[in-house]
Amino acid sequence: MVSGLSTTLHASKRLVTLAILASLCWSVAGFAQTCTKPVYLTIDTGHMGVAPLMADVLKRHHVLVTFFAANERAQTGGSSLGPDWAPWWKARAAEGHEFASHTYDHVYWRGDVAEKPTRFKFRSTAGPQEGQEFVWDASQYCAEIAWSADRLTEITGKKTLPLFRAPGGKTSPRLLAAAKACGYAHAGWSPAGFLGDELSSEQFSNAALLKKALRDIQPGDVLLAHLGIWSRKDPWAPAVLEPLITGLQAKGFCFQTLREHPAYRAWIAQSGR
Repeated sequence: MVSGLSTTLHASKRLVTLAILASLCWSVAGFAQTCTKPVYLTIDTGHMGVAPLMADVLKRHHVLVTFFAANERAQTGGSSLGPDWAPWWKARAAEGHEFASHTYDHVYWRGDVAEKPTRFKFRSTAGPQEGQEFVWDASQYCAEIAWSADRLTEITGKKTLPLFRAPGGKTSPRLLAAAKACGYAHAGWSPAGFLGDELSSEQFSNAALLKKALRDIQPGDVLLAHLGIWSRKDPWAPAVLEPLITGLQAKGFCFQTLREHPAYRAWIAQSGR
């Protein structure tokens, strides 16, 4: 009798568990089906002064983004990938955000070396070579991309996406081919996704930038913002970030990371990251 009761209880618990799992699967599938207007918010490092406020906005509205990180000089001292900011990055990883390289020393491509197909001209805006121009070969540039990716993984314990974003979005076909050969695809942004936080606030007010973004952004667009821009006097974030998110959500848009982007899904999957 006790044995039969135990079996019955076990079967009941199993049915309840299966029902809960089925419900969860239905909910996830339902969410995926309703996300017919995805946009992909990506955020590059900057002076980090508004980083805590931006993180609060993202968490409050349940928005996951893809961060592209370089080791840039921080407004409060130190640098964006230094030990002072490690807890901030760890917290973002725990929330489920994705990470990718923005090169370690925020190195701008300046041109290809015509007579040497695997060599390129660069200018660094951070680190020991800040403000200097130099020539690297493809392996040195790949190491620069990997340096940031490895540092992010060291801090967060989470593998980065096999993507990178060149500072300023400046590249050449040769540079992109060299980076892809060492495992990194380039991720730029959509024309309407340029949110304008790098522009002069005297010429491009926050109100004007918000209005333009809400008017022009289309499903599938990759959006670009920063964790603080030195030259902008009236900070873009969080003043524009929150109404932008709520405004897009009100129009039926949903936010996804670049892991879900159709242009990168297969590349990321085959990398195993």
